[in-house]
Amino acid sequence: MIGLKNWKRWAIFGLLGLCLSWLISCGNSPPETGKAKDPEGKATIEFWTMQLQPKFTDYFNGLIAAFEKENPAIAVRWVDVPWTAMQSKILAAVSSKTAPDVVNLNPDFAAQLAGRNAWLDLTDKVAPEVQSEYLPNIWKASTLNGKTFGIPWYLTSRIAIYNSDLFQKAGIAAPPKTYAELATVAKTMKEKTGKYAFFVTAAPGDSGEILESLVQMGVKLIDAQGRAAFNTPEGKAAFQYWADLYQQKLLPPEMTTEGHRHSVELYQSGQTALMSSSPEFLGNIATDAPDIAKVSVAAPQITGSTGKKNVAVMNVVVPKDTNKPDAAVKFALFLTNPENQLSFAKAANVLPSTTASLKDPYFNKVAADATPIDKARAVSAGQMKAAEVLIPTIKDIKSLQKILYENLQAVMLQQKTTEQALKEAEQAWNQEYASN
Repeated sequence: MIGLKNWKRWAIFGLLGLCLSWLISCGNSPPETGKAKDPEGKATIEFWTMQLQPKFTDYFNGLIAAFEKENPAIAVRWVDVPWTAMQSKILAAVSSKTAPDVVNLNPDFAAQLAGRNAWLDLTDKVAPEVQSEYLPNIWKASTLNGKTFGIPWYLTSRIAIYNSDLFQKAGIAAPPKTYAELATVAKTMKEKTGKYAFFVTAAPGDSGEILESLVQMGVKLIDAQGRAAFNTPEGKAAFQYWADLYQQKLLPPEMTTEGHRHSVELYQSGQTALMSSSPEFLGNIATDAPDIAKVSVAAPQITGSTGKKNVAVMNVVVPKDTNKPDAAVKFALFLTNPENQLSFAKAANVLPSTTASLKDPYFNKVAADATPIDKARAVSAGQMKAAEVLIPTIKDIKSLQKILYENLQAVMLQQKTTEQALKEAEQAWNQEYASN
């Protein structure tokens, strides 16, 4: 059972694991939540989203009207909840059996409640031919122990954003594609310009980017039984990779204490030449650091020997205690069907999770005069074939991240050998796993 303190820590997990709604939202407060009463002759379902009003009010009002026209026996009450309040509200609602009928969450948090049997099992509720409309790797992100607990909705996939001016000054012709190339770039960049190539945080409670990099480098984090699987030659090589860069002073020393926000500050001030983010971040750079924006170029996400690319997913779930499961599933599938996904992806500048939607020219045809964000979107969409949710869908993933990051830091600071750190991390995780 996860304690309240651990639940709160999930609010800051990973820029891309949890920031999708933040990237496309505004901050108005929602109406009071609570079960709606059924009008005569209709079944009312309640639908919660995360901070999508007022920017998308017209979109959702139109979508709901279209659904109700097709399904005259069903009414939909839409409730928009602030990003910072969603997790506490849905946890309280599930605990008190007053949850809405359809909820917009991310798979990481949804998986924690799935581990408590909070969601309706959709495995047999969604026909195989409908399941096949979604990207296979993305569909798997909403499964736990062989059961489907959610339906994929919208996506983002990290790209590399690099400062072409600094790359030119360093004599580097192209951005790195792999972590092996990144190490070479980091050395050259420091020698030629005095700048760091990039920043990534190893602070235990922050971004999961390093955790994802381990998977991209071929590390298996846990086995089929949930026990540690990272104490391997691949795990040793990955730990040593980050430790070497740190000890060679090719990474900012504050990476052990500062979070992802520091990465943004360093890049926008011209102190680093590269950062990992979503395409929409180019818009933020244009506003906050226009001079840096002029020399910022999008490139594919850096990966390891596996070629795997990160993707962050938003899904919709149906609480197990709903008294209108069929109506709820019908609306969830309507919300996430290819046509509606394409419409929302264009409106919100995100990626759809359905194969048919991604084939639209909007995601793969780039005009010569396209904006930087348009070019970045095409780069991001082009990664979807190799993209997957890299971090395992387990209820206590944050504990695993903390154990690995703390031991990685110990190697960086030369407090432990790589072998010692991996062995102690393995023991710590297996002990925690055994106690759950």
